[in-house]
Amino acid sequence: MNTVYRDKVIAIVGAGLGGLTLARVLHVNGIEAVVYERESARDARDQGSMLDIHSGQRALREAGLIDGFHAVARGAGQDMRLLEPDGTLLLQEDTPDDAPLLRPEVDRADLRGLLLDSLPEHTVRWGHAFESAAAGEVRFADGGRATYDLLVGADGANSRVRALLTDTRPAHLGHNGVELRIPDVERTHPDLAAMVGRGNLWVLGDGKSLAAQRNGDGSVRVGVSFYNTDEHWFTGSGIPFDDPAAARARLIELLAGWHPRFIALIAACDDMIVPRSLAALPVGFTWPSAPDVTLLGDAAHLMPPVGEGANMALLDGARLALALVAHPDDFPAAIAEYEREMFERTAAAARMSARMQDLLMSPDAAQRMLEFFRPGA
Repeated sequence: MNTVYRDKVIAIVGAGLGGLTLARVLHVNGIEAVVYERESARDARDQGSMLDIHSGQRALREAGLIDGFHAVARGAGQDMRLLEPDGTLLLQEDTPDDAPLLRPEVDRADLRGLLLDSLPEHTVRWGHAFESAAAGEVRFADGGRATYDLLVGADGANSRVRALLTDTRPAHLGHNGVELRIPDVERTHPDLAAMVGRGNLWVLGDGKSLAAQRNGDGSVRVGVSFYNTDEHWFTGSGIPFDDPAAARARLIELLAGWHPRFIALIAACDDMIVPRSLAALPVGFTWPSAPDVTLLGDAAHLMPPVGEGANMALLDGARLALALVAHPDDFPAAIAEYEREMFERTAAAARMSARMQDLLMSPDAAQRMLEFFRPGA
């Protein structure tokens, strides 16, 4: 067990999946870190929808949490249905009950909770919004300060730590979406529950998509996306987000001509309606290595949300931790080793994600998606 870091402070900004995995794998190897999170508590906001965890399972094994993950993961979440706006079913894939958990779905909140519960008390300092850092000192929005020997930006898409290493910022993808929710779907709308199935339903066409996803808490998350739109699209969309009933009605107008059963999904949603304007960092984005600052997760390689980002964040956290364990007296060497591997790994994932994003934005998205899942279909 390494002990050299005991008098050095590893400060992680952001209590998302990557930052918490880093803290956990360090802890397993006898190294403690401090995680600073802007949210006031672990349940301060909704954590979002299900995640497709595949390569990230390797990180959970390093964290000693794979059994806990299997306990909360849903193999049935791998089920998928692909349809066109007129209701035509193009593809249905149902997962056998005894299928291996290669790409199970898990509630983000459950996975984050598993990581949080695995850390010593007070590892995460809630209510600490990062403001700036210089000369080994972090400054928070409330005027507080803390020292560090290594600073890790795990603070997401709009990372403030990123600015310490680069001026590059995410660019809009031409993709705007709206997230909605149907709670307790089996009880309130059993017909819609049957239509969605146990996993994911995708409807693609007309430069739009509707995705419905069964969640472990009994809800269905619904996402409506509008492609080839600019970053100001919401301003002129006519969607009044301060009036949920009117917002649902406007979304239904924007899906005019779609099959009534897809419209019924929107009508059944509750008053949680959240706009999402999607951006990404350039594919292959890197920065000059610094001796005491690095990034992981979306702060390092924000990419289109097609199932890779969370997995890369988990792997980032584990790989950085293991690099620190391997270089117990040399932060710069550990950072350089981690960044070399991370840049190569995540560039490949970003290229794949960009290709999938291009597919979704194409005029014949449904057919191209069918060919992706069933080559030659």
